[in-house]
Amino acid sequence: MRYLDEQTQSELLNMNEVIEEVGQALKAFSEGKTETPLRHVLPFNKHNRYLVMPALSDELKIVGLKTVSFAPDNPNKGKATITGSVLLSDYETGETLAVLDGGYLTKIRTGAISGVATKYLSREDAKVLTVIGAGVQAEGLIEAVMAVRNIEEVHFSSRTKEKAEKLAEATEQKFGVKTKTYDQADEAMEAADIIVTATNASEPVYSHTLHPGVHLNAVGSFKPDMQELPSESMMIANKIVVESTEAAMEETGDLKVPQEEGILTDNMLYGELGDIVSGKKAGRENEKEVTLFKSVGLAIVDIVVAQYFYKKALESDN
Repeated sequence: MRYLDEQTQSELLNMNEVIEEVGQALKAFSEGKTETPLRHVLPFNKHNRYLVMPALSDELKIVGLKTVSFAPDNPNKGKATITGSVLLSDYETGETLAVLDGGYLTKIRTGAISGVATKYLSREDAKVLTVIGAGVQAEGLIEAVMAVRNIEEVHFSSRTKEKAEKLAEATEQKFGVKTKTYDQADEAMEAADIIVTATNASEPVYSHTLHPGVHLNAVGSFKPDMQELPSESMMIANKIVVESTEAAMEETGDLKVPQEEGILTDNMLYGELGDIVSGKKAGRENEKEVTLFKSVGLAIVDIVVAQYFYKKALESDN
């Protein structure tokens, strides 16, 4: 059995390869070729949550388990809000092949899913990316968007301006792009072609109407009482895409709140991202469409990414 820590995974990473693997996992999910139960959430120590997510696929010959701990007070203790592990098992024997650091893997998985969405739903000539939120997840999202689009400028807005400035500096150094930081998210969105929201906000982080032609990846708001996007965005979007219709309508306030307000109904969802990957449904169809991808994560994708890193580790041994 192997343990793959953050450093090992980062050394093995090729984001374009991961995006390709994740696209195939999403396709298999939407074709009903995976077993991915709704995650089980156990509360502990007041505000903390322990999330348990098994997944397998006979089609992909893969089986594993992801666990995540969400502890919102951790930053006050100098620790990460989200920690966890991914356990990859042998499809033939059930033996444990590897345990992977879940924090880094989640960052890469989250980014890669939005990378797939960006590839199919954003304009090909997109140049300006706006990132709202400056936590760990934002790093993977930026890398994934950069992998599929020729971004020239990145705008940042975060509740903590210092974090936004630090991430902007790191992004500038890593990708050689122009960056700007803004006090208000609405200002940061003004010239955006692609928007990413990655916060732990319980209330909408912007009030700006989505411009024609923009694509939005929303990856925060993973609980029913968290709403990162204003309900109006659901009315403006021409296409609302999710990984799993069942999970999205159950797990995220970004969809549940507008539904309770009578703004959003199930039939307003355009479809699942896997159906777009397979060609069953069209992605972006014109330059004016407003597209919105709401991500809550799928355990099968985590397991596929874990298998990717495990195989890369075996290759690096030779």
